[in-house]
Amino acid sequence: MQPSSHNIVTQESRIKIVRIASFIALGGNLLLCILKLIAGFITGSLAVLGDGLDTATDVGIAVMAVLVSFIINKPSDSRYPWGRQRAETIASMALAFIIIFAGFQLFTASINKLIQVYNGAVLVMPQPIAMIVTGVSIAGKLLLALNQYLMGKKAQSLMILANARNMINDIVISASVFIGFIISLIFHAPYFDPIMALFVSCLIIKSGITLFIELNVELMDGNTNQQVYEQLFAAVATVPQVKNPHRARIRKMANLWDIDLDIEVDGAMPVSEAHLIAEKTSAVIRNVLGNVYDVVIHIEPYNSDRVGECYGVSLEELNSLSPSR
Repeated sequence: MQPSSHNIVTQESRIKIVRIASFIALGGNLLLCILKLIAGFITGSLAVLGDGLDTATDVGIAVMAVLVSFIINKPSDSRYPWGRQRAETIASMALAFIIIFAGFQLFTASINKLIQVYNGAVLVMPQPIAMIVTGVSIAGKLLLALNQYLMGKKAQSLMILANARNMINDIVISASVFIGFIISLIFHAPYFDPIMALFVSCLIIKSGITLFIELNVELMDGNTNQQVYEQLFAAVATVPQVKNPHRARIRKMANLWDIDLDIEVDGAMPVSEAHLIAEKTSAVIRNVLGNVYDVVIHIEPYNSDRVGECYGVSLEELNSLSPSR
């Protein structure tokens, strides 16, 4: 139940990792973007040019990630009392829309090219330099995606992990372009390129929509992770003076948990003693869950009237939701 110490990253270390990952993504994408755009203009390959434009959006994403790494480092104030962690979530949401937009762009471009082929247009066969650049792009994006995934997992950053997912989409795009080149050369059928691109566009759109749905839950203070609630109630159960934990509300702020909880204690005990119990409960929760931004505990006497409590999760409700119980 206890989290491993290596899984808990301090906020300072996390921001440093996010910033380094963002600069690596920026430099790598900028280099690949220039390479593909130059190759696209030289060879006249629409596929390579489109791949280069897609990488140009990654450059913009990387710039946005660098800016966010500085924003989330600012301390909380009267205007943002919960800090600026949600800037990362908002940036990730923008990334989701960019992914969806890029997918629709590729979808419409593929349809238009297939219509041109149907109307008798002759597509130009790919040149060797276009294949070389595409191969380099696949290798470069693979290294970047691996770097972003590992650093995103270490920093527990949804934004960096989303960027890694986007780079995997880019690998699929470049790979489809490369496969289209090979098939076109073998069968002398350049129309395979837009057919492959059409399939890839659907995968990209699906990826963006999935990311949007995940982020939407966080922005609406939702939480679909039932295991976190199980860990919360298990942690509270280790404090013997605490009874009937209920109205648990857990929301996520970037990689941090913000927790509200009601507990019951002996109503005859002094306020100071009840306060110490609440502090002990808070410390146990922080130790078990890890990466906790704040814990707010409301104390009630045993067997309090709970009429009108229409939100939050109780242990009974959690047990009824769990299929294993």
